[in-house]
Amino acid sequence: MSQMMEIRWHARGGQGAKTASLLLAAAAAMEGKYSQGFPDYGPERMGAPMRGFTRISEEPIRVHCAIYSPQIVIVLDDTLVSAVDITAGTDEDAIVIVNTVKTPAEIRAEIGKPGRRIYTVNATGIAIDEIGRPIPNAPMLGALIRIEPLLELDTVMNQIKKKFSHGFRPEVLEGNVRAIKRAYEEVASE
Repeated sequence: MSQMMEIRWHARGGQGAKTASLLLAAAAAMEGKYSQGFPDYGPERMGAPMRGFTRISEEPIRVHCAIYSPQIVIVLDDTLVSAVDITAGTDEDAIVIVNTVKTPAEIRAEIGKPGRRIYTVNATGIAIDEIGRPIPNAPMLGALIRIEPLLELDTVMNQIKKKFSHGFRPEVLEGNVRAIKRAYEEVASE
C-alpha cells in the first residue's frame, strides 16, 4: 500500500458499520499501520442511514475529517444504493462492495455511473447462516480483504476474536469467523 486508503461504509443503524470500521482500523494497527476508524451519524436511531469511515496508511495520518473521496465504498444495506449517492466523491477506479442477493450487473444498473469496480456478496444471508442474526459487518470485512488485501485475513479474524472474546458466547465468536471466511470465498464481481 503506497498511499493512504480511505474506505466509506454506508449502512443503517444496527448493522455494524461502526463496529466494522473500528475493527478494521484496529486490525491495521496490529499490523503496524497507521489507521483511523469512526462513525458519522444522522438521526441516531436503529435503521437510520449512517456512515462509517476507515483510513489505513503506512505513514502517519494527519487528516481528521469525514472521507469525501474514498477508494472503497462498502454498502451494508442494498436499499441505500437507490436512497443515497453511495458513489459520491469516487472516481472511476473506485471499488464498491454491496451486501445484496443481486448481481454486480444489477447493482451497476442501479448506480447508473460508468466505471467503478462493483462486487456483491450476500452478507446478510451468510450472517444468518453462521451467526444466527442479520448483522452483515463481519462478512463484509471478509469480502473487503478478498477484493483489496489491505491486511492479512488472519489479522482481521484475530481482531474479531480479540474484540468478541469478552461478552459474547463462543458460538457467536466462531460464527463471525466462519462468516468472514465464507464471504471471502463467495464475493462476486462482474
